Amino acid sequence: MTRVKILNLAIDNVSMQELLNDLERGVVFTPNADHFVQLQHDQDFLKTYDGADYRVCDSRVVCYAARFLGVPLKEKISGSDLFPAFYNHHKDNPDITIFLLGALEGIAEQARQVINAHVGREMIVGTYSPPFGFEKDEAECKRIIEKVHESGATVLAVGLGAPKQEKFIVKHKVSMPGVKIFLAIGATIDFEAGTLTRSPRWMSELGLEWAYRLMKEPKRLWKRYLLDDPTFIWMVIQQKLNRYRCPWRSQAPDLNVAVSRGKS
Repeated sequence: MTRVKILNLAIDNVSMQELLNDLERGVVFTPNADHFVQLQHDQDFLKTYDGADYRVCDSRVVCYAARFLGVPLKEKISGSDLFPAFYNHHKDNPDITIFLLGALEGIAEQARQVINAHVGREMIVGTYSPPFGFEKDEAECKRIIEKVHESGATVLAVGLGAPKQEKFIVKHKVSMPGVKIFLAIGATIDFEAGTLTRSPRWMSELGLEWAYRLMKEPKRLWKRYLLDDPTFIWMVIQQKLNRYRCPWRSQAPDLNVAVSRGKS
């Protein structure tokens, strides 16, 4: 597997089918332009990314950036595309059972019912919507870990938003030895439950899903799409001109990096 370095992060250059065929264990993150901007000033988030076994492109904007840099990615693999592809890929695999962590109260349970009805078995074996600020409460984090353990899930899908979901996974994965695969999936639980709708496919293919989501949730997403995305594009232009320097990794990144499967 090869990785493409964009700014201070290496992205796996892999197709959806290749990822599904290869993914037997490990941590999967799906960086988008907003992640890249956060990674410039949040050193803990950057270190958290070192704990990911797979980093796949979540955004058409990031795909365009890779092409602009001369190292095109095979495919956009957003969390909201990966998760349904994953459970459909494993619908007849009894070794795959999933715990959904995230979304508002009741929404993960709705998603559970929808997915289990779709796959025809109890694939989603547990759900939990943690309270606001749970990540700072060690007792609450322990309660979550116990719920995951009691469910018997072999996969933990976390939809808490970045960087909260990524930091939770990397910090606590060693406390969940029964879980083989960790997926950071953002708003996917809401999409699966039907409480949020995705953009039409043509908008997604053109890289306009951001505009649709901005119209749906302007108060929550305006900063991400109107400030962070242009900042990301400017930094990519700087990289193209060999002027980009990471705040902590000062060397300019090499663009084509071959690595062994599933390793940072």
